[in-house]
Formats: sequence, structure tokens, C-alpha cells
Amino acid sequence: MTQPEVRSESVGTVVVAGAANLAIAVAKLIAGLLSGSAAMLSEAVHSVADTTTEVLLYLALRRGARPADDRHPFGYGKESYVWAFLAALFTFVAGAGFAVTHGITTILVHEHSGDYLVTYVVLAVSFAIESVSLARAVRQVRRESRHWRTTPRRFLQLTSDTPLKAVFLEDSAALIGLVLAAVGVGLSQLTGDELWDGIASVLIGVLLLVVAAVLAGSNLSLLVGRAVPERLRGEIAEEIAGLPAVRGIETLLTMQLGPSEVLVAAKVDFDDDVSGATIEAAAEQAERRLAARHPYVRHVFLDPTRAAGRDDPEPDGSGG
Repeated sequence: MTQPEVRSESVGTVVVAGAANLAIAVAKLIAGLLSGSAAMLSEAVHSVADTTTEVLLYLALRRGARPADDRHPFGYGKESYVWAFLAALFTFVAGAGFAVTHGITTILVHEHSGDYLVTYVVLAVSFAIESVSLARAVRQVRRESRHWRTTPRRFLQLTSDTPLKAVFLEDSAALIGLVLAAVGVGLSQLTGDELWDGIASVLIGVLLLVVAAVLAGSNLSLLVGRAVPERLRGEIAEEIAGLPAVRGIETLLTMQLGPSEVLVAAKVDFDDDVSGATIEAAAEQAERRLAARHPYVRHVFLDPTRAAGRDDPEPDGSGG
């Protein structure tokens, strides 16, 4: 799979999730206002937060994909992590903050008005729509995990495609939140006590806090300059070590420049008798090999370096 295809698929996943969340947010808001359910209103704000998040993730994908220029020679890949980090913060402040505070208010005041039926209908429809959005994200996660020869769970832990990770986690959290809302509303209707509705709202807020914290931490790590996963690093080292005239690798540094860009820099110990032309050819070969095996690798820099502790070559005795 080429990088443009990966980026395009992630954009499609984000757009589908955003459209679904917008439709669901309107339905939940109407149901929440009609029923007075704290959990439903929290779910409405949850969906509004998710919709805003998808907009920010769309910006992340588009702005991060801009080509390199003189002021940004390595491209704009890291900008995608800035927007994704802002999306996580918005989920934290808007979604989780409202859900927790509104839930606590409901627990203290115990107010409820309106019919429960509209709440159940909207919850069922929302669950169906969110399932469609999540199914698309799951298909992409599985496809990407097969591409990287790893499990979907491991892929989600290590991927630098934070928009895809965000959609997957947010849609999963949305389905769990809908279940919590349904349970809270159902218990409140059965018992006549709005305590359960308020508790459901608080739990939805806590769920959003967890998702926001995971996404914020992932994006912050990538902004600082995270190395590639250990398996990929090993494959890069294997390719460089297999070059002609290479004795060994003294230092290998990698960094994620964006969801689809990796920088590789290495201090390489070459044979003493190789010419400068041979070293140049080896560097070009390293770039070709790595790009062919891993299209994510966009920049390769090799620094010829004598291994620590290895003596300089003896002079051949010729000359004056």
C-alpha cells in the first residue's frame, strides 16, 4: 500500500465519522431536551465534541500532507500531531467536562421531565450509525495491521496515524457511552430515581477523559520526536548492515516526521579500503532499499564513522 492511498483512506474514515457524529449529535440534543435526561444531554455534547474532533483531524491530515519547502525541508507532517493534540484537548474540556458536571448536578437535584421513549429510539438509531462508522475504522486498522505484520491491538498502540487511532477510540467510546446512557435511563425509569441517569452521565465523562488522555499522550510523544517501533528499527538496521563494505552500525537514529514519513540517520563503519565513490553508492543503495521495503522512510542520512576502539589503518610504507 502506497502512502497516498493510506492518507486518502484515513481522510475517508475521518469524513465518515464526522458526518455520522453530526447527525447523531442533532438527534441526541433533541432527545435530551425533550426527555430531560442528563445522560442523553451528555451524549449529545459527546457527539458534538466528536464532530469538532473530526474537523480538527481532517485539518491534521490535510495540513500535515503539504509538501516540503525551503522553510520546512522535512515537510509539515508534525503539524498533523498539533491538530490531533488540540482535538484530544477539546474532547477533554468540552465533552468530559460537561458530562461530569451535568451528571453531578442531576445526582444532586434529581430532576427529569419528558418521555423516555424518544430517548430509547435515538439511542438505538445512534448505536446503529456509530457501528457503521466504527466498522470502517476497524477495517482500516485490520488492513494496516496486516501490512505491518502485527496485531490490530499492537498496531493501535504504535501507529503514528493518530487520526485513524482517534476515530477508532472515539467511535468505540461512543458505543460504550450509548450503552451507559441506555442503562442509566432504564434504571431511572424503573426505579423512579434520577440518580442512575446522573451516574451514567458521570461515567460517560470519565470514559471521555480516558480517551482524551490516551490520544493527548500519543500525540505529545510524536510531537517531541518519537522513534519508530522496535521491529521497524530492526529491519532498517538489517538493510543498512547488508550494504556492501559495511562493517557495522555505530549509531542508528529514527524519528517519525509525520503519519507517513520517517527520518533515518546512522553512523556507519565502512571498510578501510573503500573509496569515496563506493560510500556514496552505498548511501544511495540504502535509500533505495529502505524506500522499497518501507515507503514511510523518506529521508536517509549515513555518516561514515570509524568504530570505537578500532585503530587507524597502518600506512602502506610508500611515499617520501
